[in-house]
Amino acid sequence: MRELKLGVPLLGVALALGAAGDVLFNGRQLGINVFLFAACFVAALALLLRKAAAPAHQGRRWMAAPLLVFAAAFVWHDSRLLTATNLIALAGAVALGGLRRTQPRPQDASVSEYAAGFASAGVGTFTGAVHLLTEEIPWREASRGVFGPRSAAVVRGFAIGLPFVLLFGGLFMAADAVFKEYVSAAVPAFNLPGSHIVFITVIAWAGAGLLRDLVARREEERALPADWLLSRQAPRIGSTEIAIVLGALDLLFLAFVLVQARYLFGGSALVESQAHLTYAQYARHGFFELVAVSVLVLPVLLAANALARDRKRLVRAFSGVLVALELAVAVSALQRLHIYEQQYGLTELRIYAIGVVGWLVCVFVWASVTILRGRLRRFATGAVVAGFVATAVLNVVNPDALIARTNLTRPQADLVYLQQLSDDAVPTLVAQASASPDPRVRAALQAQLLSRRVAPFDLLSWNASRERARHALSHFADSR
Repeated sequence: MRELKLGVPLLGVALALGAAGDVLFNGRQLGINVFLFAACFVAALALLLRKAAAPAHQGRRWMAAPLLVFAAAFVWHDSRLLTATNLIALAGAVALGGLRRTQPRPQDASVSEYAAGFASAGVGTFTGAVHLLTEEIPWREASRGVFGPRSAAVVRGFAIGLPFVLLFGGLFMAADAVFKEYVSAAVPAFNLPGSHIVFITVIAWAGAGLLRDLVARREEERALPADWLLSRQAPRIGSTEIAIVLGALDLLFLAFVLVQARYLFGGSALVESQAHLTYAQYARHGFFELVAVSVLVLPVLLAANALARDRKRLVRAFSGVLVALELAVAVSALQRLHIYEQQYGLTELRIYAIGVVGWLVCVFVWASVTILRGRLRRFATGAVVAGFVATAVLNVVNPDALIARTNLTRPQADLVYLQQLSDDAVPTLVAQASASPDPRVRAALQAQLLSRRVAPFDLLSWNASRERARHALSHFADSR
């Protein structure tokens, strides 16, 4: 009976979230609305947990803090890539909440349990509303004495079909003005703009599914139980094969590091004579490939130590060598970027690649403390926390403002690129438009700032960076 009693309030909360999401987000930029919606979601989850008499331990309690912190970051900055990074952090917070219910403490969860929890929460978000509408709403009891016993199936069918009709109908109305006029004339209730219907339906559907997954007390109540995913038989690979794979990678990485030690750290004369490239061109070439190598070697390391059944010391020894060589590769990547940045400056992609490399360095150091000492279960939590810390550092650094400050001091910086930066960089650009000693730089910045569009004020999408940019541009225009 717990499910039947919880189904109706869960559906009501989901519809309320859908309406709130439409008011907060439809046609607006991301800002304070993200934090307001996250606060509503956390409050709704707490209310449902109380209604269900479900404990707020496991990942559900741990997810609230990072969810609210990184939702608040949207009130701070305006950068598109930083927004995407904060969205990834929000997904990581949901992964905490989606941890399997039999694991009471997230710090004891393994990488596979985090992945299974996130997958279960994701599937629940998209399909959980179906279970809610078909199994957990007391349609028969609600229709008894009103429509008759045979009408319960009809009521249930309309309830399940209505979200799909609203969703696809809203999309068709948004796509075709003539169809919208016909529908609005035939059904006055559809005078609500199509985009509002889509927003309310999508957010309510996803909210119902995710809340249902998070409130579930037992694994079998979830749309996709994490236990089912974790019970899948892993491929059996012998430790000898794993050791051979790791040994081959160790030799490859060692050869690369030796080449790097000679050329990248050997000075510009050696590079220009052997590679026929300038030192900056050589440094730029291959930077992102090295970042990709650093990203891809992590799952190889995790899989090797997770699949090893015997001779684990040998596998850990080869893994330790690979970690040490990977750290050298990471240093090489950062050195390459430093050389290139000294000449040409920074870009958003380079800044975030540095952030990824910095996170990976912390992760590999943590791996040497956990995985290489046989504490594989401790690794996942440290990696997630390092990701949260790296995201917080990026928010504090303010990448777009850093790029503007750095590039304006570089001899071959691309001034046109500065126009692509978000409002985070505007105060720095305004200051340099008057203070730069180079008249070419001042003229370029002044032209860019005068042509820059100011976003209109909107309380629900208010953002500190956009507000500072609005005031800075207003004062700059008045001073011209």
